[in-house]
Amino acid sequence: MKGVYFLISTLAILASATFLVSASDPGSLQDFCVALNDTKSAVEAVFVNGKFCKDPKLANANDFFFSGLQNPRNTQNPLGSNVTAVNVDNLLGLNTLGISLARIDFAPNGLNPPHTHPRATEILVVLEGSLYVGFVTSNGDGNRLFTKVLNKGDVFVFPIGLIHFQLNVGHVNAVAFAGLSSQNPGVITIAKAVFGSQPPINSDVLAKAFQVDDNVVDNLQKQFWYDNN
Repeated sequence: MKGVYFLISTLAILASATFLVSASDPGSLQDFCVALNDTKSAVEAVFVNGKFCKDPKLANANDFFFSGLQNPRNTQNPLGSNVTAVNVDNLLGLNTLGISLARIDFAPNGLNPPHTHPRATEILVVLEGSLYVGFVTSNGDGNRLFTKVLNKGDVFVFPIGLIHFQLNVGHVNAVAFAGLSSQNPGVITIAKAVFGSQPPINSDVLAKAFQVDDNVVDNLQKQFWYDNN
């Protein structure tokens, strides 16, 4: 009897853990749930699913429409790249649908620096140019580096939460599109987060973590950390 009780308890715990660690966005409870920026409107804010939602009867085609991704972006910045995200913040109809995308423009030698998406896996397709891309696995996997040079039409996947990057290794501009498995994948640019946080991380912490002199950390923290996202 004790064995049966233990088995049932174990299964219940595993079931709860599986539910709690689900890595995808919550499933939609209706056909769609167009996000509502003005939550003060009590008449329209009737349904809640991820964000406040407008009454589905008030939704229209524009809630599901975004225009302009065909145009090249300005890459004249320290990184030589520009990321145009299309997510729930600028395409309200994406709310609860668990998907978003981004256009990434690269100047020659342009870099989309090491970063993570805490809530999404990313799949990247190259439209123009050649990109050197890669990701690093977690500590438990030995921080292995997976890299590939992608050309026009090639596709690469970056698993959720892992540090990854893209570098234009061609002599002309490059363009890629990325699909992400969240309406709001989030982005953490490693260098900016570590050395450009507000307020700054104590330099003693970073000096010990990176095993460098305090002066090196102080110099890095004084720099302007450009964010292309």
